[in-house]
Amino acid sequence: MSAWLGALALLLAGCGSEPPPETPAGFAGLGSAAGGFVQASPGTPLSFPEDHGPHPDTRLEWWYLTANLADASGESLGVQWTLFRRAQQPPAERREAPGPWAAEQLWMAHVAVSRGKMHRVAERFARGGSSVADPARDQAGVTAWPFRAWLDDWQMISQVHDPTQDALDRLVVTAEAGQEDAPFGYRLTLEAEGPLVRHRQPGARHTAGDTPVYLSQPFYRVSGEVSLDGEPHQVTGRAWLDREWGNQLMAPWHQGWDWFSLHLAGGAKLMVYHLRGDAAAGDALFGSWIAPDGTVTALGADDLRLTPLATQAVAGRELPTRWRLQVPGQALDLIVEASHAERWMPTSVPYWEGAVRVRDRENDRPRGVGYLEMTGY
Repeated sequence: MSAWLGALALLLAGCGSEPPPETPAGFAGLGSAAGGFVQASPGTPLSFPEDHGPHPDTRLEWWYLTANLADASGESLGVQWTLFRRAQQPPAERREAPGPWAAEQLWMAHVAVSRGKMHRVAERFARGGSSVADPARDQAGVTAWPFRAWLDDWQMISQVHDPTQDALDRLVVTAEAGQEDAPFGYRLTLEAEGPLVRHRQPGARHTAGDTPVYLSQPFYRVSGEVSLDGEPHQVTGRAWLDREWGNQLMAPWHQGWDWFSLHLAGGAKLMVYHLRGDAAAGDALFGSWIAPDGTVTALGADDLRLTPLATQAVAGRELPTRWRLQVPGQALDLIVEASHAERWMPTSVPYWEGAVRVRDRENDRPRGVGYLEMTGY
């Protein structure tokens, strides 16, 4: 879930498509209508490994990884690796026999590494769909089996060779970026210790009949190496992979979102999604409680309470970096706080993305770690 449609619109303009509207609906236009694409719904049946691959007849899609890591000295590091896809046209408007230079899909990738006050970010774009006979020759893309997602040498590759196992159970994720005086990168091995899960979402998030499919693999154990300024750091930790595809990622009245993915003590996971609405329509709040065995309990607005407690000035904006999060059904009353406020992503459509600490509100004991994304501020 990230801020990217506006950036891809720049590529669309360069490819001869209509320019984006002056006042897009919702954050970066993600609430605008999407006629002609295959509709997603909460009941869309899934089939694997096919659904690990792209869904080119839907408008929007992503493969989104965040990781809470620590090096040998105990210093915390954060990592992001994300690949986004956007279809240029609905299926009926595409050419029956695209030429070798055709680009039905546009791709964008973000990578980031954080350590202490340091926050490194890089962004790349590509067009895809020209290598009809061999998609793997494209500059960017995703193949379902064997699973591989890539843009240039930024790659997420499955290490699963048994078709009876889930292709996302074991991954290697790599990226190298940065200028000569500030290089950064990583090579991480991910091992899933629990199942892939599917989130149930309320209709209030989107317009009727168009609710994206939203999956997560929140159970990764991570090991590998992060490089900063040529210095290698051996790291271990936890990671969370999000998969989502559909057409309209919010309702037109939503201005942006606050998204939490939390690894809690004891092995449970918690996803919370807060969509900020206008004065007339109000907000939407939902989430998922994921037990250590992968059992998912859907959480609606009546099951959650989310309150911003403190803000900080970041990139000329006042952003809520300390929150109170309550889940009464799980007897949880938590304080979720950004580990460092300066985690601004100065990408084509900017947003905030960074690691958070989770503590018990009553006794201040550590309860976990996670990631927070904030858009539309």
